Amino acid sequence: MSIVRDINLAPSGENKIEWVRRNCPLLRGLESDFLASRPFAGKRVALSIHLEAKTAYLCKVLAAGGAEMFVTGSNPLSTQDDVAAALAKAGLNVYAWHGATPEEYDAHITEALSHHANIIIDDGGDLVHMLHTKLQGELPYVIGGCEETTTGITRLTAMNKAGKLRFPMVKVNNADCKHLFDNRYGTGQSVWDGINRTTNLIVAGKTVVVAGYGWCGKGVAMRAKGLGARIIVTEIDPIRAIEAIMDGFDVMPMREAARLGDFFVTVTGCSGVITEGDFTEMKEGAVLCNAGHFDIEIDMKRLREIAKESYEIRSNITAYTLPNGRHIYVLGEGRLVNLACGDGHPAEIMDMSFAIQALSAKYLVENEGKLTEMLLDVPREVDLEVANRKLSSLGVRLDTLTSEQEAYLNSSSV
Repeated sequence: MSIVRDINLAPSGENKIEWVRRNCPLLRGLESDFLASRPFAGKRVALSIHLEAKTAYLCKVLAAGGAEMFVTGSNPLSTQDDVAAALAKAGLNVYAWHGATPEEYDAHITEALSHHANIIIDDGGDLVHMLHTKLQGELPYVIGGCEETTTGITRLTAMNKAGKLRFPMVKVNNADCKHLFDNRYGTGQSVWDGINRTTNLIVAGKTVVVAGYGWCGKGVAMRAKGLGARIIVTEIDPIRAIEAIMDGFDVMPMREAARLGDFFVTVTGCSGVITEGDFTEMKEGAVLCNAGHFDIEIDMKRLREIAKESYEIRSNITAYTLPNGRHIYVLGEGRLVNLACGDGHPAEIMDMSFAIQALSAKYLVENEGKLTEMLLDVPREVDLEVANRKLSSLGVRLDTLTSEQEAYLNSSSV
C-alpha cells in the first residue's frame, strides 16, 4: 500500500510523466528492450531519488523490466505529490510526499526498505545508510546498488575505506555519460532556472559567487557567465582554482567574496561553506542558494539563531534581518535550489543519467554473486552503450577505425 498525499492528483502527474517519456528516447528504447527481456523479473528494487516526473519514468522503465518497485524521495522539498500519486495509481509502491518532516522522511525510507529489496538505487546515500544502521536485517536480501550523486559516493567511499560497506555499489555519478553532462549541463541550467523563476531578478551585471568548481560548479559558472554575470569562484583545490582562473573567473576565499556577491551558489558537497562570518559581510539584498545534495552548505541553523527576524517575502524565498540591519535572502530553505525551486535537470539530460542507472542495475542482476569489490565503476561498455544510444537519437554518426588503423594502434611500434 502506497503512502502519498492525495491519489486524486494522479492525472496531473500522469501528464508530467508522459511529457518526460516523449523527450527521453534512451529510456523509451530501454523500456521496449526490458519489456521483451524482463531482466528484473522476480526482483525488488528500492529507489530513493528526487521524486519528480523524470524519476517516475525511470521507475516505470524498471517496472517494465519486471521489477517490483518501492519508491521514495531523496529530499522532502523535491517530491511532487501529483507525480507520486501517478506512480501509486500505476501500481507501484510509493512512500513520499512534499514537505515531509524529518520523522516522516525517515519513516518513508524505512517503509521503502522493509520489503526485502534486491537492488538499491540511491541519491545521496540515505538508503544505504539506513540499511547499515537501523535495518541490518534487510542486508542479506541485497544484491547491490547504484549511487547517483557525488555526495553519495563520498559517503560510500568513507564506508568502504572503513570496511563497513556490506554489498556492491556502482558509482553511477562517476560515469562519463553522467558527470560530464548531468553535473555540468544539467546542474548549470536547472540551478539558474530555479533562481530565475523564484527571484524574478536580473543576473546580467551582477556578481555571482560559485562555491566549488567541480563539474557542477563549472556548469553553474558557465551559465551565469552566459547570463551576463561577473563570476567569483571559491575553492580549496589548487588545480580547480587554476582552472577557474583560466576560464576567466576570479578566485578568492569566501570571506572576501562575501562582500562582493549578489548571488551565492554552493556546490561543494561539504558542510559549513557559508557561515556566520560570511553572512555579516554580505551586502544588502544578497541572495543565497545551495545546489549541493544536503542542506548543510549554508549554515542555516546559525543564520536562524543570529537573525533578528525572518519571514517569507516571496514563495520559496526567506528574508533574514541580520544584527547589522541588512537583509539577505535564502532560496528553498537552503535545500537543492534546482529541485526545491524548480523541476530539476532537463529531461534529455536525465535520459542519459537514468539510462546509466537502469543498465547498471541490470549489470548487478546479471552478475549476482560474482562481484568481489564493494565499490564499482560503471562498466565501460555501459557508458559507451548510453553514448551510442544518445548519438543515434540525435541522428549523429561517427567515423570508425579501418583495419589498418586498428593494426597501427595495436602495434608495439606505435
